Amino acid sequence: MKIFACLGAIAVLVISVAAAAATPDAALLAPIRLMVDSFNKGDMKTAATAIAPNGIVIIDDAPPHVWVGSDAFERWSKALEAADQAAGITDDVETNGKPTRVVVNADRGYVVLPAHYTFKQKGVAMREEAQIVYTLQKGASGWLVTGWSWVGTKPKPDASK
Repeated sequence: MKIFACLGAIAVLVISVAAAAATPDAALLAPIRLMVDSFNKGDMKTAATAIAPNGIVIIDDAPPHVWVGSDAFERWSKALEAADQAAGITDDVETNGKPTRVVVNADRGYVVLPAHYTFKQKGVAMREEAQIVYTLQKGASGWLVTGWSWVGTKPKPDASK
């Protein structure tokens, strides 16, 4: 009986260690949360503080679809605003689920998150399901975003609204 208790304890320990290892580091996710929360509030200045000082690479469905460099976030936000205005998009909110993949190699990170983008298009509630992939780099001040790619489906009317 003691052997079963010992094996049970070892199994619980192994499962606990595996679960802890699978849980992403809160510090790695912090700049992502800061960017998304700030974006949802329309506070692009605060969102920009989560970006690495050497710049960022952004791939998104708003034209011209790719932005690279130290001013990429500013150019992307202006392009997104123009695209949203042209399409009649308002009240946009991004929410992210739990990471589906996290890879950390020394000072580099890679995070995949399910994303849900809700908005109104010409007054009609819409929803887009997506995945967003972030790359990050850890510096002296912590993790900062070096890139992201939005991989979304075609938006559809939001039946829950």
